[in-house]
Formats: sequence, structure tokens, C-alpha cells
Amino acid sequence: MKYRLLLLCLLFVVAFAILSQPSQVTAAQSATADQDNPVKPTPESLAKAKKLYGYDCAMCHGETGDGKGDLASDFKTKPRDYTDPASLKEFTDAQLFTIIKDGKGDMPPEGKRAKPDDLWGLVNYIRTLSKK
Repeated sequence: MKYRLLLLCLLFVVAFAILSQPSQVTAAQSATADQDNPVKPTPESLAKAKKLYGYDCAMCHGETGDGKGDLASDFKTKPRDYTDPASLKEFTDAQLFTIIKDGKGDMPPEGKRAKPDDLWGLVNYIRTLSKK
């Protein structure tokens, strides 16, 4: 009986310690509509984002971001033309982050497949496509 009580107390202490840990959600993981992008558009972060874009986005949004990827014709709603500066003008970085993370319409969510900083990097990279 003594050992059961000791084990129960130990389990209680461990459970309390786990539940009292601060949330691990960082600014990069949750975006609010007015949040600034925490990832700076450095040559390294843009190169990493371009690679991720090539793997996950270009098939629909096009290699150059023109919305004419190989799969674009399969959708009712055509992907945006990111080469047109007006196409993203109405979106904040946080809104783009949320769309990439959660998906929208025919676009599947990137969700847990990429780290939050990589998603913020994608936002930076997509913004560069209209500047060329």
C-alpha cells in the first residue's frame, strides 16, 4: 500500500510538471493578421525558400510564380499570378503565412510538413517574384 501511494504521488508530480510547462508556441508558429514576418529575407533564407517553393508550390503556381504550373489547369480557381505586384497587395505577410500553413480552396495545407520559419521564408520568397 505504501508503494502504491508513493507511485501515485510520483505520477501526480510528473503530470503537474508536464502540464505546468509554458506553451511552446512561438511567434513564428502562430500568426495574427498584423504580425510582422520574423524571418528576414536574407540570401540564405530566400535560397532555402526557393527550393521549398520548387518542391511544393511550383507545380500549381508555376516556376516563376505566374500561376501557370503543370497542375493549374486542373483547378476551378486559377492560382494567383505572383509576378503581378497587385496580386498580393491586399495580403499581409501573416495572412499569406496562414494560407500557406492551413491551405485554401484547392491548395493543400503545408501544415506540419515545414517548420514555421520555412513558411515565413516562403512568404518572403513569394513577395520577390513580383519584383523581377
